[in-house]
Amino acid sequence: MKYFIIPLIIVIVLTVIAFLFRRKHIQEIGRLEQEKLQIQHKPIFEEMTKVKQLNMTGQTEEMFERWRSTWTEVVDDRIPKVDSLLFDVEDHVDRFHFKKATETEKHIQEILSQCEKEMHAILEELNELIGSEEKNRIEMETIKEQHYAARKAILAHQHSYGPAVEPLEKEWESFNPRFDEYDALIANGNYLQAREIVISLASKGDRLSHIIHEIPSLLTELQSKIPAALRELRIGILEMEEQAYYLGHLNLTSQFDEIEQRLTELRQQLVELQVKEVGQEVSELHDRIDSFYDVLEEEVSSRHYVEDRWEAVLDLFEELQGTIQDTIREVNFVQQSYRLDEKEAQVPQNAMKKLNALAKRIEVFIERQDNHVSAYSGLQTELQEIAEELDLLAGEQERFTNRIKNLRIDENQVRSRLLALSQQLQAADRNLHRANIPGIPDEMEIQLEEADEQIFLVKQSLEDVPLNMALVESYIQKATTVVDDVCKKAEDLIENVMLVERIIQYGNRYRASHPEVHQKLVQAEDSFMQFRYMKALEEAATAVEDVEPGAMKKIQEMLHHKV
Repeated sequence: MKYFIIPLIIVIVLTVIAFLFRRKHIQEIGRLEQEKLQIQHKPIFEEMTKVKQLNMTGQTEEMFERWRSTWTEVVDDRIPKVDSLLFDVEDHVDRFHFKKATETEKHIQEILSQCEKEMHAILEELNELIGSEEKNRIEMETIKEQHYAARKAILAHQHSYGPAVEPLEKEWESFNPRFDEYDALIANGNYLQAREIVISLASKGDRLSHIIHEIPSLLTELQSKIPAALRELRIGILEMEEQAYYLGHLNLTSQFDEIEQRLTELRQQLVELQVKEVGQEVSELHDRIDSFYDVLEEEVSSRHYVEDRWEAVLDLFEELQGTIQDTIREVNFVQQSYRLDEKEAQVPQNAMKKLNALAKRIEVFIERQDNHVSAYSGLQTELQEIAEELDLLAGEQERFTNRIKNLRIDENQVRSRLLALSQQLQAADRNLHRANIPGIPDEMEIQLEEADEQIFLVKQSLEDVPLNMALVESYIQKATTVVDDVCKKAEDLIENVMLVERIIQYGNRYRASHPEVHQKLVQAEDSFMQFRYMKALEEAATAVEDVEPGAMKKIQEMLHHKV
């Protein structure tokens, strides 16, 4: 049975596949048929008749004939060919020749795509042609109105255009041949070529309107405003020079001459209707003129600065001369009591050298000012630099003077600190001897002696003449560290002794019942009597903690409350 079922299944599968392919091709035939009908029924000829409202000559007639020929070929040749090919596809599908059907379908699609492309090209050119005629008519009316308005402006304001009147009239007249050319093209149906002339005339008309609008203001700038500004600057320079301003470094006169020469050239460019270029350069000339005013105003401002600050700078200079000389004398006096290092002692002498160098600069400054051979802007810069250096010197002198004055204060502070350290050390020694302890450990005695020695060194350094405060301050700093350390250790020692005694007292309750506690406490007592208090503390604490964990914390709290 299976030998019959398997072939039957294969036949059924192939049959299903064949019918599926057939159905697919039938759907494709229907789609191609629909696309063909859409192209076939497109009213292209009706659209082309719109052109007949134009002058059917020249370019228009040529384009119309080309469109009609192209679409006639589509309708009479290509569409019937598509019908024939569609019939062939149906035949291939009925015979299950699917490969040939697919190839024919592709060929049909290529023909239809080309037909659609040509259809769109015709409609696009058609719309462009008709649109060009309407745009040309509307825009040309605007151009002619603009052209007429330009003529009226030139005639009504000839005086405003000066020597540019004649080239403006020639530019205006250059439109007329183009108008005639446009009319001829329209009459011959060459609307697209006419469109190019309209676009060109529109641009040219805008330029002419711009030129007519700009020339009067530019002529005013070149003939009146800029020359007036230059005259004003020349007068201002003469007045400033009469008031002893030095302006030679600015080289303004030659720059004015250069600008005046350039104005002549720009007026000629304006006659040649180079409005854009002239406008840009006029703007640049205004910027230059503004810069001239700026530098002159800067000279005036600098003069005010110099005149306002000069006396103050001289006063500061003279004040520093006296201050530095006083400081030199004071240093000589102070060095009899205090030792200054070589660099510090030379501070006032070095300041005097700097001041002498500034004195020479001030002499040169006065000469330049009196002889009027320097610009005030340069004098201002020099005066600012001198003032800054004087301020620096004044600051250095103030800091040095304060340092000298503070030497006596520092000495008194050291003596006060020394007295306090001596009292602090004596109190620590007294507390140790008054405390109820078996004795003072050797290391503590050594540290007390070292602290006492450091205090002695401070006292001895204070007896030197002249006094070296740097050395004294280093000694007092070291003495402070040593004394603070030994006093803290003395305090800790007394506290530890009290704690050992309290632990032993607390541990006595366990001596009878715990022989090992008794033995450890005996060892702690021996260490205690040998002044080995830290070892005694460790041994006693271990003995009590072994039988009563946490006892040390309790004992410390009891001792703290008692204290």
